[in-house]
This record gives sequence, structure tokens and C-alpha cells, in this order.
Amino acid sequence: MLAAVFRRLLFFHTYDRRMPSERKGERLSLWQDYTRDNWQSCTEVWRMSALIDTQSWATQTFGTCELGDQRRTRRLVRMAERIAENPAASFPDQMVGWAELKSAYRFFDQERVSFQAIATPHWMATRQNACGRMLVICDTTEIDFGRNRTIDGVGPTGNGSGQGFLLHNAMMVDAQTRAITGIAGQTIHYRPRKKHMKKENRSAKLRRCRESEVWGHVIDEIGPPSDDARYTYVCDRGADNFEVFCHLRQQNSGWIIRAKAKNRNILTPSGDSTTLQQHLQTLKLRGTYELTLRARPQQPARTASIEVLTGSLQMPVPHHKSPWIRSLDPEPIAMNVVLVREIGAADDVTPIEWVLYTSESIDTFDQVWSVIDDYESRWLVEEYHKALKSGTRMKDRQLKAAGRLEAMAGLMSIVAVHLVQLKTLSRTDPDRKARRVVPVLWLQMLKACRQKLRRVHDLTVYEFYREVAKLGGFIGRKSDGEPGWITIWRGWEKLSTLVRGAQLAKTFL
Repeated sequence: MLAAVFRRLLFFHTYDRRMPSERKGERLSLWQDYTRDNWQSCTEVWRMSALIDTQSWATQTFGTCELGDQRRTRRLVRMAERIAENPAASFPDQMVGWAELKSAYRFFDQERVSFQAIATPHWMATRQNACGRMLVICDTTEIDFGRNRTIDGVGPTGNGSGQGFLLHNAMMVDAQTRAITGIAGQTIHYRPRKKHMKKENRSAKLRRCRESEVWGHVIDEIGPPSDDARYTYVCDRGADNFEVFCHLRQQNSGWIIRAKAKNRNILTPSGDSTTLQQHLQTLKLRGTYELTLRARPQQPARTASIEVLTGSLQMPVPHHKSPWIRSLDPEPIAMNVVLVREIGAADDVTPIEWVLYTSESIDTFDQVWSVIDDYESRWLVEEYHKALKSGTRMKDRQLKAAGRLEAMAGLMSIVAVHLVQLKTLSRTDPDRKARRVVPVLWLQMLKACRQKLRRVHDLTVYEFYREVAKLGGFIGRKSDGEPGWITIWRGWEKLSTLVRGAQLAKTFL
């Protein structure tokens, strides 16, 4: 089977002298589709083609990293290319030969090779590409390297029995298309050992570096939007903190943040003190809708009846203030609140209920619906964390010092963005012709593998995505749903191997 595929591979690189007129016409059509659009469309084609081509992607993403020596930058680009071609493999499987593997380990041991140095060019490029209304989806994930390894400099994870660090991420997403632009900012946080936190009162806790500060740190790192952009931060309960709202206001950014607790004290629009739970009873009903939910563990698939209520409130200044809050001398922060809750739920299911704080307007139901829809996009950062942990197997990397693991996290976190962008490509623009996004060689190699495939130039992005997954073992029946991570990356690995073989064949023929 493999020999037959490579015979077709060689054919594709020698057929210019002997292919039928139909194939010449097909190739001409592909070229015309790449060049007939305006400059902006051609730029988009180039960018998405670079996303598919791992060599172009690695050069574009890491080629400007400043690591103290251009040889280190070239080494980083080669490593990124190797990893992106087979992200779930170990370093010995990804690198070619012992010399390249040893160079990779030495690379992570260099003082100038750090988390910041590797990831900063990507962060900067993501912010510069922001245009229009952008969602900045923030969340923290725990990177646990297990309890049985000896690693210098890491902190406790989980219930204290694990070891590793927290990685806080801010993913930038186009609010209209839901296309992932990239990671706009990140930070690493180490939890202190419990023995250092004993007998610590509230004032002492506010004075030391706290885990909740990562939200404000990344918001300030990203900074205010440009004149052509507007940021709306989408966060889960961890961002329900007065300091976070202050950071967002300072950076001229909006927010949609899920409330942490209903028993917290808030102020009504008129300034009266009450609890959030009591205030929710006074909200105005704005509309209802039905939501189809897929089956989940211990909960069957169902159609939920949802009602939406809205109102306004003020977030009071906390009684216990950190030094930073005291320096601001702030006033209560006015904002809107949206309550999304399921009605008439069966006794054996957990009803849906979201309480969302937002700076967005809610004057019309369409605006309220936009707030809900934006919050539902938070699943994208969960996909990113899945790509980081399952797609790149970052927690299995056998490095033995915190500094080396941080540098590795900087590389893998950007590779994970690449993986999520590939996976979501078919969802953001499924009907676009694949020939306008995917390099011609990749389409040719896919056709070489799947000979029953119809003509290449008729494939949509969605169809191309599923055909790649089929190379990895995805069957594609109607009842199978969408392919998962394992089949996707197996397919990418096979296809990228054929593309590399075709490139080599072209070089030596």
C-alpha cells in the first residue's frame, strides 16, 4: 500500500511532461484561484497555507525570536517544524537522530532560552493582527508533571501531591467569525507550599503574590486595543474579582465574566446594599429559547427550555483591599448582569444556570443574545487546553528543571495554537474551497492516498478536514459525529510524511 502511494507521489512530481490536458487544466484552475482575488484575499490564502505547511508556519512563527544567537533561533524553527509534524510523539521520536535530539536538550538548557523569549513574538503578532471586535478568552490550566519525578523549582499542584505550575492563557478570537487569531498573552504561576501559608491572615494574604493576580497581569501585558480593534474579555468564575474589573477598565476593555457566588454583596443601581441572590429575583425577563444538549456522563441528551433575564448593578469596593487597589482609590463599578437559566428541568438532570457580569449593552434582546453567544465561545480555550495536554503531551516531557520546562511550555503552547487552528479551520469557514486555503501539494498528496476522492478542486475545507481525519482511522459514518484528536493527528502525520517525501522526490529528480 505504502509503495503504491509513493509511486503516485513520484508521478505527481514528474507529470508536467506527460500529464493529460485535463490535469493541466486542473492545475491552471488552481493557480487562477490563488491569484484572481484582491490583495487582501491573497494575503489570507498565504497565511492559511502557511498554517497547513509546517515548515512555513515554523519560520513565520519563531523566525524572529531573539535568543542571543541566530543559530538558536534556527534550531527553534527546526524543532517547531518537527514537533508540529508529529505533536503527540516524544522528543526522541520527533527529532531526527541522536545529534538532533541532543541539540534539542541543550537548547532548553540555555539561559537565554526562556518562556518569554520563545512566546513573545507570537503574542505581539496576535495583538497586531487584531481588527474589529475581538474576544479575549482567558482561563488557567494546571500543568501537572506527576508526583514520582524529581524536578527542581516547581510548585505543588492539585491537592498538593502533584508538582508543576499553572499556565494562564488569553486566547484572541474574532467575534464575528470565531476564527482563532492566536494567544495574546500568557503567564506562569507557581503555588506556594502549604507550610508557607500557615497562620496567614487576610492582610498578609493580600500583601503576598496571589494566584488571582495572574488575570490582571495578563490583561496589563496585553494592554489597550488599537484604534482599529475592541477587546471583550470572556472569563469563567476565576475572574470574578474586583481587581480584574479595575484592570479591564484601565486597559479600555470590555468583559463578560461568570459570577462566582450568589451570596456575595453587591449594590443596586440606586446604591442600596443587597446580595446577588436577592438582586437576581428583581431582574426583567427578556425572552426564552430552546437549547439542544448532547449526551454527557450521567446525563442523557435533551432539549432544554431557557429563559433570559437582565438588569444592572454596581460592584462594591472590597473591604479588604490589596496595596494596588488602595493606590487606585476606586469607586463602585457599574455593569450589567444577564441570568440564563433552565426552566422545567427533570429531577435527574443538573439545570443550566449562568450569571454573567458584562460591560456590553443589553438594551435589546439581540444585544443580550450576543452576550450569551460570546460566553458560549469559551469552549475554544478548553479545546486549546486539550490540544496542549493531549495534542502535544506536554506533561510527559522528561525535562528535570523548572526553567527548562517553562521554555518547553513556551514552545508547546504555540504549537497547541497551531493544532487548534487546524482543527477549527473547517468550522470557521466550512464552505470555502480547499484550494484557496491548502497548498496544492497537500491536495495532490491527499488525492494520491485516497484515489476514490473526487476532483481535488471541488473539495471544501470541511471535506478536506474530514478526509485527512480518515487517513488517521476516522470512518466518517453519519452516526460518528466529528473526528477526535487522535484520528486527526494520525491523519496529519501521514499526510505531512507524504508531502515531505514529495518535496524530496522533486529535489532529487
